[in-house]
Amino acid sequence: MVEPSVAERSVIYHRDYLTHGQIVTSAAVEITESGVLTADGNLYPYDYLVIATGHDDSVPRDRGERLVHYKAEYDKIKSANSILIVGGGPTGVELAGEIAVDFPEKKVTLVHRGSRLLEFISPKASKKTLNWLVSKKVEVILGQSADLDSMSDGIYRTSGGETIQADCHFLCTGKPIGSSWLKQTFLKDSLDSRGRLMVDAHLRVKGHRNAFAVGDITDIEELKQGYVAHAHAAIAVKNLKLLMSGGQASKMSAYKPGPALAIVSLGRKEAVAQFPFMTAIGWFPGKIKSGDLFVGRTRKQLGLKPPPSKPKSPSTGKC
Repeated sequence: MVEPSVAERSVIYHRDYLTHGQIVTSAAVEITESGVLTADGNLYPYDYLVIATGHDDSVPRDRGERLVHYKAEYDKIKSANSILIVGGGPTGVELAGEIAVDFPEKKVTLVHRGSRLLEFISPKASKKTLNWLVSKKVEVILGQSADLDSMSDGIYRTSGGETIQADCHFLCTGKPIGSSWLKQTFLKDSLDSRGRLMVDAHLRVKGHRNAFAVGDITDIEELKQGYVAHAHAAIAVKNLKLLMSGGQASKMSAYKPGPALAIVSLGRKEAVAQFPFMTAIGWFPGKIKSGDLFVGRTRKQLGLKPPPSKPKSPSTGKC
């Protein structure tokens, strides 16, 4: 959103790496014990099922449309003098930091209804993040929500009665779990009260021998991070290979959640990190993530060619 060329490197088609499978671009609307029915009316039989629908996301599904979407978001940022960001989780904090670093002349206001930023990490790390944003002249309003529906002539109102002048806004609040469609399927009794699929130690959906779940949709108590989803996938694949080769279910591998670890980028060179025994902010955690947001490493894991080098003047938007 602040550098369109990043989208060129990071938005890829599944067919670019999934070369030995069939890709169906249609929503699943029903599941039976042996097949998945999609919105286009086709039924796909299965021996084993893996559900990895994560969180609902409204971004375009087509790569070309998504690149146009990100370019439009970039143009909105570039043309605005003042910007409101709603939500103080990792998405809102990272966006605020990127805008503050790439466009320091713009007025950025971040409104978060929680008592502190990044509530999934330690209070110490949250405080360090707040101080960093304030040092970049980002106005942070905590303990309030923004009423986006009542916006008039660029004036937004908060639940605390404050008014905010902004040329545009970005909604960065949490997205719902992508499981509402499962409530009408035979897996409906496997959903917990939060809409997450309950899984056993082997990542099988509880009560079902041939259904697995990985990623954010699982009920495992841990930070829902990208690297965690990769770890889930590795265990699920290992167990699927065992079962499909005739191995005994008793020999399946168990998934063990690791210690809490999170890195949130702050601009291009810095980040705040929650490690198991400490928190850190600045260039050191920034070296781990903020360079290319793990895009290069992920492309390498998928067997794709290295992305083009980054432009020298990213704030211009030229590739």
